[in-house]
Amino acid sequence: MSEQTIAAPIADPEERGFSRYQSFLVALLALTQFTLIIDFIIMSPLGAILMPALNITAGQFGVAVSAYAFAAGISGILAAGFADRFDRKRLLLFFYVGFTIGTGLCALAQDFHVLLLGRIVTGLFAGVIGSVVLAIVADLFPLHLRGRVMGFVQTAFAASQVLGVPAGLFLANHWNWHICFVAIVGLSIAVMSAIALVMQPVDAHLKLQHDSNPFQHLISTVTQPRYTLAFMVTTLLATGGFMLMPFGSAFTVHNLGIDIVHLPTIYLVTGLFAIALGPLVGRASDAFGKYPTFVFGSAVSVIMVLIYTHLGHVSLVTAIVVNVLMFVGIFSRMIPSQALMTAIPDASQRGAFNAVSSSVQQLSGGLGSVVAAAIVAENPDGSLLHFDWIGYVVVATSIISVTAMYFVQRQVARRSGRRIV
Repeated sequence: MSEQTIAAPIADPEERGFSRYQSFLVALLALTQFTLIIDFIIMSPLGAILMPALNITAGQFGVAVSAYAFAAGISGILAAGFADRFDRKRLLLFFYVGFTIGTGLCALAQDFHVLLLGRIVTGLFAGVIGSVVLAIVADLFPLHLRGRVMGFVQTAFAASQVLGVPAGLFLANHWNWHICFVAIVGLSIAVMSAIALVMQPVDAHLKLQHDSNPFQHLISTVTQPRYTLAFMVTTLLATGGFMLMPFGSAFTVHNLGIDIVHLPTIYLVTGLFAIALGPLVGRASDAFGKYPTFVFGSAVSVIMVLIYTHLGHVSLVTAIVVNVLMFVGIFSRMIPSQALMTAIPDASQRGAFNAVSSSVQQLSGGLGSVVAAAIVAENPDGSLLHFDWIGYVVVATSIISVTAMYFVQRQVARRSGRRIV
């Protein structure tokens, strides 16, 4: 069965582009992703405020942060069997309500235990939402437009850095840290209302179901041989990506010699470039092919990671340029790879496939952070040792992923009847 869109296709899409409803839907999905990402990454900059406010140790704070990722990883597997048995709109609303309740618990936390409970609840529900979003994109948009859609949806990551983190820190510094989570809850309620009132049902996949038992549906998805390679690529991309991220700020300050007061400037400029870059990469992946764009992004990533991890003291301008170019590589890999991944599963297994893939991504990211922590050592002056070793590991995973992705895109090409996808 060839890969196809199972909802009403866009009429003359290459000439007319998106309809007003589809443009609104892409914006709504991007905003949904924004709330998820900002809820996840806001914990890191709030750490210096949260620990003394709740009288918790660095170890307890680390447990609260990692609890989210592990809960998200577990929930993906648990939900996979049910992911294709409901209207995707209703499924999205259900898990989004749970995510909002979990964030509300964080906002009300007065001690470590309530905060930990809030992060677990938030992770359990947030871990499924991303996979539902990908399934909706695959259901409603044909393959030759998914790069453009993912380009817009993935700008949520950059927007969270540019808008979310500075806004969160501003609220925390001028009022208190609780207000950050209250603001996320307020925005989530607004997004939830728009989904409930405007989004149309996404239920065409229900007519294609063959597995009556949720457990059987999960097993048939996990044991599907042609999905194994896709899960392996997801593991490689997540493991490599999460190895550099946790140590980025420490490396910039102590190894590159950038004053800590300039860190927001680096994140701001990099984020602004990423916001502009996302849609352009999406269009390029649809125009020139998703795999060629992925190869380009991987080549840029390899070069920039090697440069970045071997830098000594540099100027602020140099640090910004290197970070921006690294994001060019990252986005040029992330957007086409996700667009390609949506074309792997059968329409009847998209929800389950994406849920398992999301779980693999979360767990692999956690593994990458643990491995990186085991490699890196700290000098007395705070500078990091062996950071270049992490760079070599990331480069190795990138090269392997290029090879593996070649076979993934060949699968997609055969199923879609296209030479280049």
